[in-house]
Amino acid sequence: MKTVYLSFLGIVGIGFAAFFFITMGPVFFADPDIVAAIKAGFVNPYSSGFATDAVCCWLVLAAWVIYEKFDKGIKHGWIALLIGIVPGVATAFALYLVMRMRQVETQSN
Repeated sequence: MKTVYLSFLGIVGIGFAAFFFITMGPVFFADPDIVAAIKAGFVNPYSSGFATDAVCCWLVLAAWVIYEKFDKGIKHGWIALLIGIVPGVATAFALYLVMRMRQVETQSN
């Protein structure tokens, strides 16, 4: 079951990163205006809802990463938080879960 879990996290995390860079990369490189790129996520009520959800998910992940750093000694969660900015929370969350699993297993042995 662990292999299925890790495989699924890898597929979702890497899959989202690939989708992100394939769809947004060429547009951003053609016009590398970061402010315009961020504002484009809020062009209508639907995209605003999804963009706000992504930002709030990143904040929840950040709270969890910081809490577990001090409570469980999980290290290097900051890497997931950086990845949560680009390409996004889906990749960051998957990475954090894998990092966390490995560290928790090491701590329990």
